[in-house]
Amino acid sequence: MSKTPSRRPMLPLIPLLLAACALSACADLGSKSGGGGKRAVYQNERFQSDETFSRLFDADVDTTCEAARRALLSQGYVISNAQSGLINGAKRFQPEGEVHVEIGFTVVCVPDGKAGTQLSTAYVSAQQDRYTLKKSPNSTSIGVSAIGSISVPLSSTQDSLVKVASETIPAGEFYDRFFALMQRLVKEQAADR
Repeated sequence: MSKTPSRRPMLPLIPLLLAACALSACADLGSKSGGGGKRAVYQNERFQSDETFSRLFDADVDTTCEAARRALLSQGYVISNAQSGLINGAKRFQPEGEVHVEIGFTVVCVPDGKAGTQLSTAYVSAQQDRYTLKKSPNSTSIGVSAIGSISVPLSSTQDSLVKVASETIPAGEFYDRFFALMQRLVKEQAADR
């Protein structure tokens, strides 16, 4: 009498297959949305020509960057770097008691058009960093040996600023006002020559 091969039930494999399918679906969702159901930050970059961080000026590179430097200085920015074609400046604010904000400007001036023409483009980007005051408790104790082993706890706090946010200021009115001031300063420099 021949035995027929016994079939093992596939019940133990079903939970494993379901788990594998669930993990595969989660991985696929994460890769499409950037994880967590939110859209990845870089997906918001549109690279459209109507929102630019640049303006064309009827002046050479040195005159354009000098106008940018003067514009920043006139508004209370501290210039940290001023090279040919590059300006960096920053300004600090304290809008609330324990909140500090710093705006950092980077201006890059490049020649535009044919050689010998007096055209240049200024590319401007401003970054806003937000800091908050963090208090760290410090406690120490002292012992007085003449009296005995009496310890008096002394507590103090150490304050430090901690960066909590950083973002590039989006294109819009903020840059339009800066470029308008630059344009006025470029015209003033041209009139002085």
